[in-house]
Amino acid sequence: MVELDSSLSSRELLDELLPKLKATELFLSDTLAAKLESRLEPGEAQRLENLQAEFELEITMIHLNLRRLLQRYADQLTDAVDDPEGKGNAFLVLDEHEAVAIESIRRLYARSRELQTDTP
Repeated sequence: MVELDSSLSSRELLDELLPKLKATELFLSDTLAAKLESRLEPGEAQRLENLQAEFELEITMIHLNLRRLLQRYADQLTDAVDDPEGKGNAFLVLDEHEAVAIESIRRLYARSRELQTDTP
């Protein structure tokens, strides 16, 4: 089993992971949706539909657990956003579900990047 990080910095969450989640969501809504609208062989269309459903389910889970993390650390995250010098970089302790969600962001982002560079 993969060892999950049990903490991360507020800066890592705000500056790295949330932008990666947004990029993954854009991939899902733009790139993958455009591929599905093009004329594909039935097998390829089914593969992309399954991939889209998998990404949507995973992103829903991420949002649920991320919402909880953002609520628990709202004050520390506000301090990090309001601090232009980056001194408000608190470490956030993750529960098991939040740690899975953070790892899922990293994994889905990497998969979306691979799929974008694939040329079928």
